[in-house]
Amino acid sequence: MEYLGIDDDEFIRGKVPMTKQEIRILSLVKARLSSDSLVYDIGAGTGAISVEAARLVPKGRVYALERNPEAVILIRANAANFALRNITVINEEAPTGISILPQCDAVFVGGSGGKLCPILEAVDSKLKSGGRIVVNCITVQSLMQAIEYFRAKDAEYSYETIQVQVTHLQQIGPYDMAKAVNPVYILTAKKWDKDQHGLADMNEKAV
Repeated sequence: MEYLGIDDDEFIRGKVPMTKQEIRILSLVKARLSSDSLVYDIGAGTGAISVEAARLVPKGRVYALERNPEAVILIRANAANFALRNITVINEEAPTGISILPQCDAVFVGGSGGKLCPILEAVDSKLKSGGRIVVNCITVQSLMQAIEYFRAKDAEYSYETIQVQVTHLQQIGPYDMAKAVNPVYILTAKKWDKDQHGLADMNEKAV
């Protein structure tokens, strides 16, 4: 049985940023993938989330969009390293490339290249009802762009945000010292199922 949270050192690395293990675990849990989910990983970097997601959706497929040619090579190398055949790598700068993809169940947004809102707009037309978008932000500015986008679409989405601060203990001689990893904001947006949303509105009016 596949598991969440592959050790970071099992991935083929490079100079390309990689989403760390603990953030991957939380992001994947928030996405609530099924075995046949169709997933986008936008700004896929080294492909760490793509690999983890592909292992969880053996009957589905992951589309990894990445603009950096060096990163594209790493994604393909990591997919091959884990013997995964359900990852399609697309060397494009999102939102370019999204329009040709099939409807999806879940989307991960890592790197956005300053185009977060256009990416979310492109994804919105592709995401199925009940689907989820998980946005990982390392800056407050990116987080606020995502929050403002989903606030403006409150008739279509609900969202939540958490901040994650991970600290590892590192052995230095006879001591174990705390070594903090940069905090990450994880925003999870769920696209309303139309029937469920209508029922929720009725319940609110009844209270």
